[in-house]
Amino acid sequence: MDFSALFPFSPEVGYLGLALLNFFGSLIPFIPLPGFLLLASMSVGDEFNLHVLVLISAVTATVAKQIIFYASYQGRRIMNEKTRKRMRPFERLVKRYGAAAAFVAAATPIPDDLIYVPLGLSKYNPKRFFIATLSGKIVLSYVIVLISHSLGLSLIEPYLKDVHDMSTIYIGIVVFAVMMTAAIVLVLRLDWTRILSRFAPWTLDENNEK
Repeated sequence: MDFSALFPFSPEVGYLGLALLNFFGSLIPFIPLPGFLLLASMSVGDEFNLHVLVLISAVTATVAKQIIFYASYQGRRIMNEKTRKRMRPFERLVKRYGAAAAFVAAATPIPDDLIYVPLGLSKYNPKRFFIATLSGKIVLSYVIVLISHSLGLSLIEPYLKDVHDMSTIYIGIVVFAVMMTAAIVLVLRLDWTRILSRFAPWTLDENNEK
């Protein structure tokens, strides 16, 4: 498949095009848009500064994820008291390991919103979230940029060469979004007191809020 089929524009649009695609692609929860493909294609050759590409990619993605985080943070207000009580042990777990979880989610190609939404619902510290996410996005962006600059697009093309119908990609995106939404609903409905009592009993302590 030609990369132009995935983008309505080419790398020639420059840094602004990357910033816009990466921001809006990262802003839509659970829907993986191919912003990293544009980042990879712009990293090939010497037309663009690699460090600038990394900063644009990392900062725009982090700002978008911060918006999702704050939306989840405020969304806690609509949770009923029963759900809040069920989530408290999970909140204590998140407060202790939230930074590590946010960093790993940002630095790896896993569905990061699956981590970020629960962090927001648990009212994790926004500043710590931003720092951890930005650090992770910088790491991931450097990995994509340096590999693409060194090896070209040879690592990506095998996954796209047999794709001839864009509807296949669109269907996959919708299915993925539904699965991630279901996962978040599951997080809200799980009995965390029962689950964490076996693995992290300290989360059941009402006085343990650190």
